[in-house]
Amino acid sequence: MAIQRMDNVGIVVEDLEAAVAFFTELGMELEGEAQIEGIVADRMVGLDGVRSAIAMMCTPDGHGKLELTKFHTPAAVTAAQLDPPANTLGLHRVMFAVDDIEDTIARLRSHGAELLGEVAQYENSYRLCNLRGPSGIIVALAEQIG
Repeated sequence: MAIQRMDNVGIVVEDLEAAVAFFTELGMELEGEAQIEGIVADRMVGLDGVRSAIAMMCTPDGHGKLELTKFHTPAAVTAAQLDPPANTLGLHRVMFAVDDIEDTIARLRSHGAELLGEVAQYENSYRLCNLRGPSGIIVALAEQIG
């Protein structure tokens, strides 16, 4: 049996409103919001007393989705290192194709984003960069140039 599709990527955030604003500025659309709690949530995530708020963000083409989650109870925990380097094991980053990388960086900076390195050019194909966004999320941007 094969999978049908990748449905979404889940990201736990400290400030749901700030994360929604950041990804909206990037160009994603808020598809919906919900409060999640109860025995089904507890069983699914393996925690007791789960109460969380989620916001489902969608790319303009409708194919890519992020589920942003703010845990009210139990409180979210911080990884061993809040801003782990690029070679840390586990989920690394989310990459988005953009039309204008410089404009996107400028707009996201107004939401607290910081470049991790610099904008780099890969051959005559792409301009690429990594930004750190809300809750330490690493967002990569790719602008096709060739």
